[in-house]
Parts: sequence; C-alpha cells; structure tokens
Amino acid sequence: MSRKPTKGYFVRGHFVAVGSELDLELKRELKGSVDMSKTDLKKHSDHLQSLGESLLTLRGDLMTRLREQHEGIDDKLIDALQEAKRITNFEGKRRQMQFIGKLMRKLDEDTVAAIEAALEEQRKPSARETLALHQAEQWRDRLISDDGALTDWMQTAPETDVQQLRALIRQARKDAQGVAERPGEAQRHGKAYREIFQLVRAAQNRDDTDETTSAEDDHE
Repeated sequence: MSRKPTKGYFVRGHFVAVGSELDLELKRELKGSVDMSKTDLKKHSDHLQSLGESLLTLRGDLMTRLREQHEGIDDKLIDALQEAKRITNFEGKRRQMQFIGKLMRKLDEDTVAAIEAALEEQRKPSARETLALHQAEQWRDRLISDDGALTDWMQTAPETDVQQLRALIRQARKDAQGVAERPGEAQRHGKAYREIFQLVRAAQNRDDTDETTSAEDDHE
C-alpha cells in the first residue's frame, strides 16, 4: 500500500512539510513581517498627517513655490488647509486634519519630500538671511569704532536719519567707555548698541523690498 504524499512546499530549493517545526517557524516569521509592515504603514500615515498640520504654518512664498512645482499640491488640499485654519471647534478641527491626512497620503514621494524640504527651509534661516545678519553686525561695529564709517553708510542708505544715527553712535561709545572704566565687569551692550543694529537691519529690509518690487516690475 503506497504512502500518502506529504503536503508541503519549497522554500529556496528546500522542501518544507506542512505542520513541521520549520513550517511553523516560517509562518511565525511571515506573521511578524506583516505586523511590522502594518506598523510602518501606521507610522508613515501619522507622519503624513503631521506634515499636513505643519503645512498650516508654512510661509506663503514657500507654499506658492510648492504649488508651482508640484501638481499634487492642488486646490483641494489648499482649500482643506484654509478650512482647517478657520475651524475653532476641537472635534471639527480633528476631523478636518484627518481629511487633510487622507489627502496627504495621495501625494507622491517627490511631493512629500518637497514639503519636508520647504518646512525645513522655514525652520532654518536662509543663507541670504544669515549673510544679512553678519553684514548688519559688521556695519554696527564699524559705525561705533570708525568715524569714517558714517559717511560710507550714508552713501549706502541715504534715507537714514543721520542725526538719529549720530546720537546713537555717541551713546553707544559712551556706554562702551563706561564698561571699560569698570574692570572685571561683564561686557554688556546698551540700548544704543542694539538700536544701531536694528536701524541697519531696517535699511537692509527696505533694500530687499525695493529689489523684489523692481524684479516684479521687470517680470511684468
């Protein structure tokens, strides 16, 4: 009497009998990988919803660039974000954010990566902003330490109130002299020192605005 064939399957060229210890072990591994996949999927879904929430705070210029470069950032998503900003009810806000998360899950990987990059750019100062800060610090220090720097500055920013700036420079020098006459006291900068920096930054911002307006006029 012939024996009944053993039920099983092949894994990498090896026969695995159904019900054997190896079969049970392979099934446990398979179940574990499925569970891990579900966990990863949940994490990814939560990450996308969190990105959607972060989009509520994204600067207008960065959002405009995203929309121009990625079709996935469409009117439906933008309208959903704007609606979320208007909702004040907690439960209504929660449901709206879930809807935004659903829309985010439809985006391709490139669009998601672009959103992450835009949010990171917003968190960190741009190279241009960092350079402007350094330049403002250099101008402030020059104006306080060098009499000739005021003439150079007025050529750069002729709209500056020169009388106000002169008064600030005198006060900043006076404050610095007072600290120098008190050995051992920690170096502290007075109000005039900070106001000179703010004055320079305000002039830089006006220049940036003028450049942007000029560029827009040229584009038109």
